[in-house]
Amino acid sequence: MESGHHGDRWLQLETLCLHSREIRPFAARLAGQLAHYEIEVVCGPLVEGAFVGLLVSLELGSDFVYAERFANAAREGLFPVEYRLPKTLQPAVKDKRIAIVNDVISAGSAVRGTFFDLQSLGARVVVIGALLALGEAIGVFAAEHRVPLELLERMPNNLWAPSECPLCAAGMPLEIACGS
Repeated sequence: MESGHHGDRWLQLETLCLHSREIRPFAARLAGQLAHYEIEVVCGPLVEGAFVGLLVSLELGSDFVYAERFANAAREGLFPVEYRLPKTLQPAVKDKRIAIVNDVISAGSAVRGTFFDLQSLGARVVVIGALLALGEAIGVFAAEHRVPLELLERMPNNLWAPSECPLCAAGMPLEIACGS
């Protein structure tokens, strides 16, 4: 996974917003859960999280920004990827009430990177929202940083450091299930 973890569940999400009219009701439900946080700006990590974030911002009538992914070759271990707002969008978040919105969160690499960048820019992250959380990692992160977490759904998922992965230790091949 992007975080460097191994896990027992992975979802291919590139086509999540292909038919945006079908995902819009879910974005509207999530926006409904976020409405009482008085959000001024929604920030979505690229790629699919930004698409969902844009749909949520439209429902809320708030501004929208996105965070770009940057691989940092100097960082080793878990969470080697960073997320940053483009320079032209950075002034739009200072002293604003921000919701980080993502599609599906597993280890939370995109949300974590976005969170830390927003903090460094003087934004106030008041809630993290997503359509789905896989496992408990994002709940732990949100609690540690005292940020509410709003989800439409949650599914179980195991995450391991690569050296602790029981699937690798057992020699399990990577399986990719394709839908028709």
